[in-house]
Amino acid sequence: MKYRTLGKSGIKVSEIGFGAWTIALDWWGKKIEDDEARRMLKRAYDLGINLFETGDMYGKGKSEKLIGEVFRGMRDDIVISTKYGYEFEGAAQIGHSELPQRFDPLFTEHALKNSLARLQTDHIDVYGLHNPKMYHIQDDVIFNTLDKKINEGVIGTYQIALGPAIGWTKEGLAAMERKNVSAVQTVYNILEQTPGNELIDTAMQKDVGILVRVPDASGILTGKVKADTKIDEKDHRSVRRGEWVKAALDKVEQLRPIADRNNLNITELAIKFILSKESISSVFPTVISIEEIEQFAAMSDGNYLPHNDMSEIARIYSSWPSYELKATVA
Repeated sequence: MKYRTLGKSGIKVSEIGFGAWTIALDWWGKKIEDDEARRMLKRAYDLGINLFETGDMYGKGKSEKLIGEVFRGMRDDIVISTKYGYEFEGAAQIGHSELPQRFDPLFTEHALKNSLARLQTDHIDVYGLHNPKMYHIQDDVIFNTLDKKINEGVIGTYQIALGPAIGWTKEGLAAMERKNVSAVQTVYNILEQTPGNELIDTAMQKDVGILVRVPDASGILTGKVKADTKIDEKDHRSVRRGEWVKAALDKVEQLRPIADRNNLNITELAIKFILSKESISSVFPTVISIEEIEQFAAMSDGNYLPHNDMSEIARIYSSWPSYELKATVA
């Protein structure tokens, strides 16, 4: 496992991180039982993964609790990243429906206190705003509160997790202007490089690390989703409609010659493409088994794609039709 620095924070994180939402929610075609979740977390650590990324709303705290249990007494050996901002207590978590958001000082104190208790720790390395809107990013009160928590030693640094879907370019760029934002998290993969490419360019200038989720394009790049795959409505991938899937599979075939000449399968090409970008600090593959953790961890071997292949991928990507991005109004 190779390691990188998370932007200006100085925190060393594994190139492959553990995105821990799947161990608390059955939104990816599989319900993971607690014992299996614990084994997955332990195996990830054994393979050199030190960054465990979660959120307080995942299973209403379940993901945080599992991380706290598994790594009890090992606090200095791992990097914990969690997020807050949703009022999930007493609410039903159904599919893609968003819950009310709060980032005011009172709610921040409440959410942080509860996360610390579930994680069984007195500090969080990377604390994040979960899918904030532009008016949140422009609110000095929110960031003054987080800066205070840094001064108190309760959090090490903070990130902005953009979303819920791909897009949010202006929000990401604005977030990087904040002094203690060391990371911005976004959807990014070889098929969906917008707005990631723009965010990556700015991140290099601002010394901000990019954290990548959905590197597999919702299963297209791992072969889990094919033209005839039926996806349940409660599955997080249900937003990917048949027309999008067909177009994505066609794009994969355009990239296959690059994978072949590097002796890589498409999944390996997809991950190595991301890791070939210097501003990217860590990638969170969607994993639902120990075998998948082992496969992705093995891809962090220091062997990146040569410049000519990265240039060819850029040319191919620029030939594809653009797509609509989400955004909010300040």
